[in-house]
Amino acid sequence: MADDESGAGASEGDAGGGDASGGSGEASGGSGDASGGGGDASGGGGDASGGGGATAEGGGGADAGRGGADRLSPWARFKHTAFFPATVIVLLISAGAGLFAGSYTFAFANPTPRNIPTAVVITDDDAALRNRFLTGMEKALNASLRLHPYPSYAKARWSLEEQRVFAILRARDHGLELDVAGAAGATVAQVLSQAGGKVGRASGVPVTVRDLKPLQPGDPRGLAVFYISLAATIIGFLGAIQLSVNAAELNPAERIAFNLAYALLGAFSIAAIVDWGLESLRLPFAESWAILALTMFTSGLVFSMFNVLFGRWALLPTWGLMVILGNPSSGGAVSWPLLPSLLGTVGRWLPPGASVNAQHTAIYFPRHQHPFPFLVLGGWCLVSAVVFWTWRHRHPGGRPPRATPTRC
Repeated sequence: MADDESGAGASEGDAGGGDASGGSGEASGGSGDASGGGGDASGGGGDASGGGGATAEGGGGADAGRGGADRLSPWARFKHTAFFPATVIVLLISAGAGLFAGSYTFAFANPTPRNIPTAVVITDDDAALRNRFLTGMEKALNASLRLHPYPSYAKARWSLEEQRVFAILRARDHGLELDVAGAAGATVAQVLSQAGGKVGRASGVPVTVRDLKPLQPGDPRGLAVFYISLAATIIGFLGAIQLSVNAAELNPAERIAFNLAYALLGAFSIAAIVDWGLESLRLPFAESWAILALTMFTSGLVFSMFNVLFGRWALLPTWGLMVILGNPSSGGAVSWPLLPSLLGTVGRWLPPGASVNAQHTAIYFPRHQHPFPFLVLGGWCLVSAVVFWTWRHRHPGGRPPRATPTRC
């Protein structure tokens, strides 16, 4: 019995060992699966290695881009920085400062007689005295007199009122009389008066000097007209600049309308301060107001024209035209006969010169107003408005169009 039980136990033990071996076999199979998993992981590692290769290729492209940027010249890199426009502004401001000082010094520092239209009333009994005096005047003024003979004093006086001549020479009381017009040009009248007295004493010819059109007591040097025209010119384009910067959403038509509005109010302010406030000039108020308003409006439109043509650099041509060239050649501070010939000719065709011309005539020669200065101002105004309107799509402003609502 015992032997049988021992054998049975051994048999069961063998059977159990067999199961254990089978379990080991399963475990080995599990290890085999794990190895297979490791193989998959290795495959994943291979994919990762491929991704690493792609990254390396991208890094190579970035290096190539940096290499292209490095190949740009220093000048090309400088042009794409903020230092380039800043440097341009420094150079332009420096040149503009010199031009500004030079133009005013060239025009005003040493006024010299160059071409002074003078009326001569011709009579038979004064030929000797007249010729002696005129010879001395030609020497004193370096042959700058341009003589216009007239058969009567009345016709010569009419030419003076029309500002075709600046002086009248005629015989009177065993001597000569030299009539000047300070209102037509204070500097010209001063030059003629001083030269006439000296030449008369040197030549032994009695000479009487009269000012037929004296300046108003509040403006003894005749500069107030120049100042009010200068104010209208500069404030005119400064107003347009402010509209462009601080009211950029205005469309072109609205900008022109506001330009007209500040021109009317600004011109009224200038005339009221100078006439009613300071009492420096007695103005024909309505006419002077209209001239100043037209000047301001034209100046603003000139800037608007340059704004669509040159963009942010529009102030440069505006300043050059209206201030550096226009104001010194306007004839307001120094009369045209004493300016360099080129400035004296060009100035009449520019807005500042036309404004000064119209104001002088309105104040001192009210019945002899000429259309020419108004045609000049109107011409500049029209051309500027047409150019501005034609290229209004380049106007750096305006409101974006409203979005059209869509129905669901």
